[in-house]
This record gives sequence, C-alpha cells and structure tokens, in this order.
Amino acid sequence: MNRAPTPITVEIISDAICPWCWIGKRHLERAAELLAGEIVVTPVWKPFELNPDMPKGGVERSAYRLRKFGSLDFSRHLDAQVAEKGRAAGLDFRHDLMKWTPNTIDCHRLIWFAGQRGVQNAVVEGLFRAYFSGGKNIGDWGVMTEIAEASGLDRVEVESVLASGDGSEEVARELARARELGVSGVPTFVIHGEPAFSGAAPPEMLARAIAALAASHGSPA
Repeated sequence: MNRAPTPITVEIISDAICPWCWIGKRHLERAAELLAGEIVVTPVWKPFELNPDMPKGGVERSAYRLRKFGSLDFSRHLDAQVAEKGRAAGLDFRHDLMKWTPNTIDCHRLIWFAGQRGVQNAVVEGLFRAYFSGGKNIGDWGVMTEIAEASGLDRVEVESVLASGDGSEEVARELARARELGVSGVPTFVIHGEPAFSGAAPPEMLARAIAALAASHGSPA
C-alpha cells in the first residue's frame, strides 16, 4: 500500500531586497522537487528587515552601498559574486539596473496580505524579480500594486490595504518573533517552530535536512 506524502511547512524568514533569499527560494523549490512523492513542502514567507533604520522612501543605492561597505568597488565585487550564484540557480541579477534601495516594510505587509489570499509565493517571486532583474523600486506602492495584480490579487483591494496600514501589527509581531528566535541573517528556514538552517544552502542539502526533520517529528508541521 502506497503511503501518502508527508506534508511539511517551511517558514522562510526573508527580506525582499536580500539576493540570497531569492537564490534560497530557488534552492528550496528544487529541494521540494527532489522530495516529490515523499514530502510535500509548503513555503510560508515571514518578514525580516535588513535595514530597519531605512528611511521610509528608501535611499539611492550607490550611496547606501558606499556607507555599508566603505567602497563601491567592493560592493561591485559582492554583486558579481551574487550574480554568479544566481546564474547557477537560473536567476538573472541585473545590478546595473538597480538604482534605489527601498524600505521594505510595505513589501512585508503586501506579502502578509498575499498569504491571506493564497498567492504569497507568487507575490514574493514577483517582488524579487522586479527588484533584482528589473531594477524597480519595490518600495513604491504603484510597483507593488502591479506585482500584486499580476500575481492574482485585486488591484483596488491591494491599494486599500497599502493605504490603510493593514498588516502592520502582524508584520511587527513576526519581526519580533524573528528576533526572539535569534535570527540575525536571512534566509532562515524555520521548521516546527525552530530555525533549522540558514543561508542559500544547495538544494540537495536542503532536501536532506527537510527529510530528516520530517522523519524525526513523524507528523505534519
């Protein structure tokens, strides 16, 4: 008698401007493919702010990177490393198009809302792609609304959510939870309420870790 696949929820604590989170998303998707037939992986996206003190309107990217790393040459070196890893995962990073570093708190509110409507993964993908491949300012409500609508959300409803501040309390609670869990870098993958692994680990490593955790708990997350 064939046994039904084991369902497991993987929470990904992430920021929409974290390049390793997009790479980690692809690696998790590949890991889920490797586990197909044995384990069904359901991703749930949770917020993290890489720049909690970022001005509401964001800042010009080169100025931000210069302050953060002390050298634009070093910043470009890091971008090249990310782009190389991204290509290996099938992703196109266009750092030459990225002119603005946004505040992502409204992105997290949109991701929260998308989770209520069952299209969270699509919205997260849309934000990553718009920022890293399109160079768009994903802190702009108009850009976010376009991404949301393309992901299946109602434009008017999204505009209302963004303007009303809906999701602010929920996002704040999740940010506090991430701090309580000791999360200091992203992506961090949480399974059964505990951080399981961090960083954009290779798909095979993710698959082994997920399988081991599923077996050790013996029940759905």
